[in-house]
Amino acid sequence: MSVAEETLKNKTGDKTTPKWAQIINRSIDFFSSVRFGVVLLCILVFLSFLGMIIIQQNVEGFDAHYASYTPAEKMVFGTLGLFDVYNSWYYNFILVILSLNIVLASIDHLPGAFSFIVKPKLDASRKWLLGQKQNALLEKDSGDEKELAEKIASVFRKNGLKPTITQKKGKFYVFGQSGKWNRMGAYIVHVFLLVLFMGYFVANTTSFDADVRFAPGETTNQIEMIRFKLDQKEKFAVGLPFTITCTDIQQKLIDPQGSIDVNNTLDWSTSITINDPDYGKTDAVVSLNRPFEYRGYRFFQASAITLGSARTMTLDLTPQGGGQMFQVELPRNGSIKLPDGTEIKYEDFLPDFVLSQGQAATRSPDYNNPAVKLKVTPPGGSPTTAYAFAAKLPDSAPVGAPVAGYKWHLAKFEKSPQAHVLSIKYDPFNASFIAWYIGGLGLIGALIFVFFVSHRRVWALIDKNESGLSEIVLGGNTNRNHQGFEDKFQTVVGEIETGV
Repeated sequence: MSVAEETLKNKTGDKTTPKWAQIINRSIDFFSSVRFGVVLLCILVFLSFLGMIIIQQNVEGFDAHYASYTPAEKMVFGTLGLFDVYNSWYYNFILVILSLNIVLASIDHLPGAFSFIVKPKLDASRKWLLGQKQNALLEKDSGDEKELAEKIASVFRKNGLKPTITQKKGKFYVFGQSGKWNRMGAYIVHVFLLVLFMGYFVANTTSFDADVRFAPGETTNQIEMIRFKLDQKEKFAVGLPFTITCTDIQQKLIDPQGSIDVNNTLDWSTSITINDPDYGKTDAVVSLNRPFEYRGYRFFQASAITLGSARTMTLDLTPQGGGQMFQVELPRNGSIKLPDGTEIKYEDFLPDFVLSQGQAATRSPDYNNPAVKLKVTPPGGSPTTAYAFAAKLPDSAPVGAPVAGYKWHLAKFEKSPQAHVLSIKYDPFNASFIAWYIGGLGLIGALIFVFFVSHRRVWALIDKNESGLSEIVLGGNTNRNHQGFEDKFQTVVGEIETGV
């Protein structure tokens, strides 16, 4: 009994095959079938579509959207997990089963497809060639069939078909093909699909991201995570294996005199220092288009707290007892000492100064009435609060009165937000990069290769006919782009007919 007959009997229920083995064979056949894979893929696409049209619970504004549902809709949608489709058990289960189907289907069909590459069909019968959709029959008055075969091979080569000449039972065969690796296109697609699925699955189970607010001088060794339970947000802290200190934030403006909103911004940058018990100190700058990566953590610019502040300030100081006015530079959160020993320390920046119930405050986030609050300590004296305004104040204004022997004026300042928000993403295996860049881009490239490249095969049988003439029987086929192959085949036939 041949292997094929034995396999057929096993599949159709040979009595010598144990029942459990038949069940396993049928199960493997079912899970490896292309039809089953297509059904799973359609279900996955449908669920992904639901995830797009139904606002998910981790999207901003979900709480207001959730309130618009009726109690019955909330119960049904919540029970089915439709508010968190991409993290539901059934979505991930379908991904796993579809991956298994792809692996089994590839194992089942790969040997047959690979044989087209390693063991091509080099000869064919006259009947089989004339049975091809593209075929032709030519006669040539040539006595040397080997020379005729070499000329046909030259025509094949000219038209992009790599030729192979063989002789069998006194007959010469010329086989030419192009794009043979296209037979592996479907399996290349399978590979990148698996990379995409597995990358997504690993990223979804091992990675996380959170937003962290940073103002200069702030230090943290943990990030605040959010766990969603329908319209409720549960916050919890996750410790980091290192400490992050924000040393500076800067905003490059298109118009330095304009606002600090996004429409007037070229770039945001946040300077940080990482103190790691295992690796020491690391300084880094996270800008809008330059994320920073450290031990599997990636730092991105997410947004800014656009309450107006200042990064550096230039102060005009005029001695109360008379003398030349001079300027000093004061950095945010910094301090300086004057030649007479007076210490000036930054306290706060108020973009739109106003007195509210006797306390200094800001009326708005815009730079309408900017002022800097200072702590001034004269030599041997006590600290005193002083305000330096950008506007010219009359001498009679209490907030403009001399403090610690000087009159204070805010000459100029570099605009900056109060704080930046960094997005910190933890992805220890770079699974997101593997999934979206390698898997996604690779899948696009594989699909282009599958649909825009075809495997073309042409055979030529050279033999003597009853009239003593050399008979050339041509036949060919392709796996796709049949119209393009028909044109190519007719070109080959025409060149053989006229030039051989």
